[in-house]
Amino acid sequence: MNPVMASVFLDTLLIPAYVATLSAILLTLHLVFTSGPLKKIIACILHRGNNAVDLEDNSAEPIPLHQPLGAGVVYGVKERIRLMCGSTIFLYKFLRLLGCLALVGLTTTTLVLDTGKHENNRSIVFQMNKRQSTDDEFLHPEWLQISVLLAYVYMSLLALIAIVGPWRWGRVANRHLVTTLLIVFTVFAYRDVWPLCTFTEDPKDGAEGYLLWCKLAVLGLTALAVPLLIPRPYIPVDPKNPMVEPNPEQVTPILSLTMFSFLNPLISKAYGMAHLSPDELPPLCDYDYTSNLVKQSFKNLDTFSGAKRQHLFFGLMRTFRREYIALVIMVILRVISTFASPVGINQLLQYIERNGEGAYVRPWVWIAWLFLGPFVGSVAFQWYIFLATGTLVRVEGIITQLVFEHALRIRMKAATSVKNGETESTTAITPETVYDVDNEEHGDRGDADDTLRASAHSVTSDSSKAKGKDTGASVSGNGSTGTMADSETSDKGDNLVGKLNNMVTTDLNNITDGRDFLLLVLFSPCIIGLAVWFLYSILGWSALVGMVVMFLGFPLPGYIAKLIQTVQVERMKRTDARVQVVTEIMNVLRMIKLFGWEAKMNARLYEKREDELKYIFKRQVLELFNVNFNHLIPILTMIATYSTYRIIMKEQLNASTVFSSMAVFDILKDQLLVAFYLIPTCIQAKVSLDRVTEFLQEIELLDEYSTNPDEGIEGAVIGRPDEGDVIGFCDATFAWSEDLQGYFTSSQTNFRLRIENELFFKRGCFNLIIGPTGSGKTSLLMALLGEMHFLPSGPTSSFNLPRSGGVAYAAQEAWVQNETIKDNIIFGSAFDEERYKKVVYQCGLERDLALFEAGDNTEVGEKGLTLSGGQKARITLARAIYSMAEIVLLDDVLAALDVHTSRWIVDKCFQGDLVQGRTVLLVTHNVAMANPVADFVVSMCRDGRIASRGTVEDAFAKSTRLVKETAQENEAIEKAEEDMDANKPDDKVKIGDGKLTVAEEIAEGHVGWNALRLYLFNLGGSLFWLMFAGGVTLCNFCGTVQTWWLGYWASQYDKKFASEVQVSYYLTVYTLLLLLTVILYFFAYTTFMFGSIRASRNIHQKLIEAVTGTTLRWLDTTPAARVIARCTQDIRAVDGPLSHDLSWLCEMTITLLVKLGAVVSFTPIFVFPGIAVGALGNWCGQIYIKAQLAVKREMSNARSPVLSHFGAAVAGLVSIRAYGKQNSFKIESMTRIDRYTRVARSFYNLNRWVSIRIDALGGLFAAALAAWLIYGQELSNASNMGFSLNMAVGFSSMILWWVRVLNDFEVGSNSLERIQDYVSIEQEPKPTDDGIPPAYWPSSGQLKVENLSARYSADGPKVLEGLSFNIKAGERVGVVGRTGSGKSSLTLSLLRCIYTDGTVYYDSIPTSSVNLDILRRSITIIPQIPELLSGTLRHNLDPFDEHDDATLNDALRSAGLFSLQRDESEVKITLDSPISSGGGNLSVGQRQILALARAMVRGSKLLILDEATSAIVIQATLRNELKGDVTLITVAHRLQTIMDADKIMVLDAGRITEFDSPKELLKKKDGMLKSLVDESGDKDNLLAQLLRLVQYDELEPNLK
Repeated sequence: MNPVMASVFLDTLLIPAYVATLSAILLTLHLVFTSGPLKKIIACILHRGNNAVDLEDNSAEPIPLHQPLGAGVVYGVKERIRLMCGSTIFLYKFLRLLGCLALVGLTTTTLVLDTGKHENNRSIVFQMNKRQSTDDEFLHPEWLQISVLLAYVYMSLLALIAIVGPWRWGRVANRHLVTTLLIVFTVFAYRDVWPLCTFTEDPKDGAEGYLLWCKLAVLGLTALAVPLLIPRPYIPVDPKNPMVEPNPEQVTPILSLTMFSFLNPLISKAYGMAHLSPDELPPLCDYDYTSNLVKQSFKNLDTFSGAKRQHLFFGLMRTFRREYIALVIMVILRVISTFASPVGINQLLQYIERNGEGAYVRPWVWIAWLFLGPFVGSVAFQWYIFLATGTLVRVEGIITQLVFEHALRIRMKAATSVKNGETESTTAITPETVYDVDNEEHGDRGDADDTLRASAHSVTSDSSKAKGKDTGASVSGNGSTGTMADSETSDKGDNLVGKLNNMVTTDLNNITDGRDFLLLVLFSPCIIGLAVWFLYSILGWSALVGMVVMFLGFPLPGYIAKLIQTVQVERMKRTDARVQVVTEIMNVLRMIKLFGWEAKMNARLYEKREDELKYIFKRQVLELFNVNFNHLIPILTMIATYSTYRIIMKEQLNASTVFSSMAVFDILKDQLLVAFYLIPTCIQAKVSLDRVTEFLQEIELLDEYSTNPDEGIEGAVIGRPDEGDVIGFCDATFAWSEDLQGYFTSSQTNFRLRIENELFFKRGCFNLIIGPTGSGKTSLLMALLGEMHFLPSGPTSSFNLPRSGGVAYAAQEAWVQNETIKDNIIFGSAFDEERYKKVVYQCGLERDLALFEAGDNTEVGEKGLTLSGGQKARITLARAIYSMAEIVLLDDVLAALDVHTSRWIVDKCFQGDLVQGRTVLLVTHNVAMANPVADFVVSMCRDGRIASRGTVEDAFAKSTRLVKETAQENEAIEKAEEDMDANKPDDKVKIGDGKLTVAEEIAEGHVGWNALRLYLFNLGGSLFWLMFAGGVTLCNFCGTVQTWWLGYWASQYDKKFASEVQVSYYLTVYTLLLLLTVILYFFAYTTFMFGSIRASRNIHQKLIEAVTGTTLRWLDTTPAARVIARCTQDIRAVDGPLSHDLSWLCEMTITLLVKLGAVVSFTPIFVFPGIAVGALGNWCGQIYIKAQLAVKREMSNARSPVLSHFGAAVAGLVSIRAYGKQNSFKIESMTRIDRYTRVARSFYNLNRWVSIRIDALGGLFAAALAAWLIYGQELSNASNMGFSLNMAVGFSSMILWWVRVLNDFEVGSNSLERIQDYVSIEQEPKPTDDGIPPAYWPSSGQLKVENLSARYSADGPKVLEGLSFNIKAGERVGVVGRTGSGKSSLTLSLLRCIYTDGTVYYDSIPTSSVNLDILRRSITIIPQIPELLSGTLRHNLDPFDEHDDATLNDALRSAGLFSLQRDESEVKITLDSPISSGGGNLSVGQRQILALARAMVRGSKLLILDEATSAIVIQATLRNELKGDVTLITVAHRLQTIMDADKIMVLDAGRITEFDSPKELLKKKDGMLKSLVDESGDKDNLLAQLLRLVQYDELEPNLK
C-alpha cells in the first residue's frame, strides 16, 4: 500500500467513520438476529419451542394506544411523546437531532471551504481545475472530511430513528448514537483541545477557524450535555405492576444521578421541617421491592425455588453479578484517581524548581488536576458506595425473607441445655425479643430430666444432618409428654429461636459489613502496586528498601490483630453472658419487682458488666498499640527510604521529591489501616455466611419438605396420602426428631407416639381426645398436622389430614398477634359481620369487648399484653370457629377457662350452629364438661399409645384413674392458662383508640444537650479533657512540624552544597519529631480509653437502675423489646462506635484547625478562603445532618417491626402452618421489609449527597491555593509551596471526613437519647435508712387495712375505693368477685405496685413506711402464670444461693412435686433439672408447684395466690403443709378452691360487699357469694365441700 495512503487510513479523523461503520454492522446483525424467522430457526435448533429464545426483551415496551379515526399530526406527536415517557425527553432528543443536522451542515461548509492546505496554497478554482485533470479525484484532506460528514449523516439518521422509530428500535438506536457521539467528541478533544494544554502543540484543525469551535460546541452539546441532562425513561421491573410514582432515582438524568442531585428536594424538605416522616421519603424503587428481589434472587439462593445446593456467597454473587462488575470498575477508577494529588504536586513543584524550563504541560492543567482528579475519584468512590449500600439493603431484605420463609418449613421442638452445672438461656424469639444471644457452647446434662411441651413458645429445632448435634424430641404439657436431652458427646445445643433472631440481626449485619471485600482483594493490591511504582519512579531503588521495612513490620500488627481477635471472642462471650442476664431480667422483671429482687439482680448484672468491661478495656489497649504500630511502620519506612536515598544513593532531596512521596506514603499508611480493618470484618462475614448457609441446608425440616425421606419401609406412605375425607392414622409411629440414635441419655427414654392398627376420626362429628398428663394428646394433633417426624412401621403405615376444605387450629397456649382483637379473630379471612357477631357471642367475648373502650378494635399488644389468659384462649378459639375450615383442631381450649365460662363455650359454641357439620378434634382434661358433645372418644396411655377408642364409657372401662379424676371434676388442669378474670380490663386505664402500648417517641432535630451531657460528663472532668485535648493538639502540631521539617531539609540543598548539609542532624530531628508524635498520641488516647470505660460503666448502671426501679404501669405500657434494645444495642453503641466517633471527632477537629493554621501561616490571604470552605462544608453538613438524623431515627424504628413480625410468626409457627397462612405471612414480611428498605435507601443515599459536595469544596480549596501560589506570587520557595499544598490537600480531604464523623457521632448519639429517655422514666420510691424496719419484722402475718383506695396511674380512675378489713395471723382468706371487681388490683396494692391511698398495716407497721424491696421480700405472691428463670431448678428456688439442698428438697416435697413423679413415669424433675426461659419446658401446673415451693423456701408470713390453685396437688399443699402462722390470701376464680377458707371477701366494682366466713355468707339470702355459688353450675360439689366443715342443718333453711 502507498505509504501516503496508509497514513490516511491511520489518521484520527477517520475514527468517526470507523465507529459509524461498526455501529451500522452491529445494528444490522441485531436486526437479523431479532427477526421472527431467524428466531424460529434458532428455537427449532435448540428444541425449545417458538417462544424459547427471546433475543429482544419487549416486556417493558409501552403499549401504543389505538389511533382514533381522523386523528391528525398533533395526536401523533402527543402519542410519540407519551411513548417516550414525557415531553422533556422528546425535546432533548429533538434538540440532539438538530445538533446532528447542524454538524452535517458545518462539516459540509468545511468541505466546501477547504483549501486543502497544500504546500503551494493554491486557490479553490485552481484546485478544482487540477481535480478535473486528475479524473476528478478528491484530495486526502477532502476524503477525511467526507468520511466525517458521512458519519454525521449516519448519526442524524440514528437520532431520527430514536424519535420516530418503534419503541424498542428507538432504544437500540439511542444507545448506538450516544456511544458514537461520545467517541467522536473524544477524537476532536484530543486533536484540538489537548494541544491548548501544552506549551509545544497547536490544534490540528485550527485552520478551520471559527467553524472548528462551532463544531466543538455543537458536538459538546449533543455528545455530553444531552445525554447527561436528558431524563431517563421509567422502565418498570414488572410491566404488569408499574409504579404510580417512580422514584426519582429511576428517572433522573445521569448528571443528577452522578451528583445525587435528585435528593435535593428531600434535603430541602427535611431542612424546613421539624421531623421528616417516612411518608415524606421518596417511594421505593420497584427493583428494591422485596417481591421483585425474591423473584430475582431465590432461584440462586433457595433450593426450594430451584437453586443449586451451594454456599450462600456464590448465590449472592450470581444474583448481584452486575452490581459487582460495576463495583470493580469504580474501584479501578478510584485507584487511578488516588494518585492525582501526588502527581499534581510533583509536577507543580518540578515546574517551580526549574522555573518552567522544559515544561510540556501548562501549570494550570496540574492545578485543575488537583481539583478534577480527586473529584473524579470522589465520584467513583461515592458511586462505589452507592452501589454497595444499595446491594447491602437488598441483601438485608433478601436474607431476612429467605430465613423467614425457610423458618416456615422447619420442625419445632422445645429444648434446654446445661453444661457443667452452668445454665444456658433458651429465650424464645418473641415479639418483644429484638436482641438475643446465640449460645455457642452447651454440654452434657448429666441425668437431668425435662418435661417438655409442644407449644408455640420456647421452641427449637435441630439439624438432623450434622452428627453429634443436639437433636431434640419433645414435648408436653397437658397434652403430650416426651423427654429430651443433649447427647453426651454434644458440644452445642441448638437454641433455634435464638439463632433465628441472631441470624437476622447480628449475622446479617456481619454479612453486610463484609460487602467491601473488593477493597481488600482488588483495591489494596492495586493501590500498593501503584504506590511502589510511583515511589520507585521518583526515589529509585530506595523505595524498595522502604517497602522491605514495611513488609518486615507486618507481622507485628498481624500478631496484635490476632490477639485482638482472641480478646474479642472472649469479650463477645462476656457480652453474651450479660445480654443473656439482661434479656432474662427484662422478660421476668415484673416477677423480680414483686419479689423485691431488684438490688440483687442488679448486683448480678453489674458483675457480668464488669467482666465484659475488662475485656473491652483489653481490646482498646490492643487497638491502641495496633494503631501506633500501624503509624510507626510508615514512619520507619519513610526514614529508611529517605536515608537510603540521601546517604547511600547520594541523591539530592528536593521539594518535588519529598512532598509528592510523602503524599504517597500517607496513601500507603491509610491503605494498611483499611486492610487491617477489613481482614477481620471479611472473616466475620464469612463465618456468618457459613452459619446462614448451614441453617438453610442442614436444619431439620418437616417431613413434607425433607429431601431425605425414610425409604426403609417399602410401601410406607409418607405424609398425607390422597385418602379422600379420612382423618387419622394406620400403623403409624411419630417422634419429635429424625435423628434419634444416640440422642437420649441412659436415664431418659424416647417419647414416641404409637398408633397401632387404624385410628380414624369421625367426619362431621365431635371427637374427644382424653388421657392423663403426658400421654401424648397434643402430640396426636401435632402428628396429624405433620409437625412430628413420621416413622412408618410397615407397608400399610400412613396418616392423613384432608386440607382441601381447610383446617383451623387453636393451640393450648393461646397465640395472638400484635393486632386488634377483630384482626386476630378474622385472621385474614373475608369479613362476614353476621358470622363475626355470632362467633363473639358463642365464644363468650361480648362482655370482654364491652369492657374495652375501643371494643374489638383494641390492640392486644405483644403476646396479648392487654388480655387475660382466658381472653386470649377464647380469641384463639374464636379464630378457629370464625374460619370456614371443615376440620377444627382444639388443643385443650377449656383449660384456661373457669367452670362458668367453660360451660358457656360447650353449650353455646360447641353445640352452636357454627360448629354443626364440622369435624372437631378436641383435646381436653375436662371430660365431664365435654362429654355431652362427644360423638367419638379416643383415650391415650402414658406411653403414647391408644388405650381405647369409641365412647367415654369405653375410656372409663380402661382407666380407673380417669374415672377418679372425672369424679373429682378435674376441670382444673395442670396446664391451665390464665382465667377470664386474670387481668381485668377494668383494672387497666382504658384508652379510646384501643392502644395500650405507648408509641415510641422519635426525637426531632439535633441530639439534645441532656443526652450529650450524659456521656460527656461521665467521661471525666476538666482534667480529663485537658489531658486528652492537650495531647491530641500537641500530637498534631508535631506532625505538622515534621512535614515542614522535611521541606526545610530539602530546601537546604538549594542554598548550600550537598556536602555542607548535615544529614545526621536533619534526620535525627525528624526522627525525634516522629517519636514525640507517637508518644503524645499514645498518652492522649490512653486518657480517653480510661474515660470511655468509666462512661460505659456509669451509663449502664444508671440505665439498669432506672428500668428495674420503675413502676409496673410503665412496664405494662412499654414492650420489653424496647427495654432490651436499650440494654443491648444502645449500650453496645456506647461501648464501641460512640466512643470511637467522639475521639475521632475531637482529633479531626483539632487536625483541621492545625492544618488550616499551617496554610494561613505561609499564605495569610488564604485565611478567608479556608474559613469560607470550612463554613460551606459545615453548612452542607448541617443541612445533611438535619435530614440524616430524621431518617436514621425512622430507620431504627422501621427495623423493629420486621423483627417483631419475624418473632411473632416463629412463636405461632404451628398455628400458621395449620391454617395454611404461610403466604399471607410471607407477604406481610415483605411489606415490612419494604418499609425498612425505603428508609434505609434514603439514609445511605443522603451520605453520598453530602460526600460528593464536600469533596468538591475541598478540591476547589486545594486548586485555588495552587493557582495563587503559581500565578499570584513569585516562584521563589518550592519547599514552602509544597508544604502549603500538602497541608491544603490534607485539609480539603479531611473536611468530608470531619462532617461524616460529626454526623456519625450525632446519629450514634441517638442511642444516648434513647438511653437518656429511659434514665429519666418514672420511678418507685428509693430505699432509705428510715425505711428499714426492725430486724424481727415481720413476726406474724397479721394484716390490717384502713380506707384503702388504689389507681393504676396518678390521674387514672380508682379501681379500689375505701377498703377496710382485718386479717389475723394464720388466717386463710379467699377473694372472689365478678370480672373487673378489683381482685388482682388488691394484691398489687398490698405490695404497693400501684398508686394507693389509705393505710395498710403488716404486723402492726404501716407498709408505706417500709422500703419497697424489704416489703416485697417479706410477702410472696404466686401469680396466675408463674415466671421462672432459665437455668436449673435449684437456681429458680434459690437464685442467690442462700439455702442448702435439703431445704430446697423439703420445699419441693411439701409443694407436692414428688407426688406427681411416679416410678413408672418418664418425667423426673430434680434440683439439677434444666428449666428453659420462662419455664417454657414445664406445664403451667408444674410451674405453679415450683412457684409454691419457692414461696415456701422464702418463708414469708404472708402468701398471696392469684388463681394459682388450679392444681389439686397445690390445693392439698395449701391445706396440709403451710405453717399455722402463715397468712394466706387466695384470689380465686373457682369457688371450689376457697370454700374451705376461714373467710371470704367478695369484691364488686372495687368495693368490699361481703367479708365473713363461708358459713355466714351463705346464710344471706341475697348475698353475692350465694348468688355466685348458685350461678356456678357446680353448686352440689361446692356445698358438699362446705358440709365437710360445718353442720348441714345450720345451712339447710337458707339453701333450699
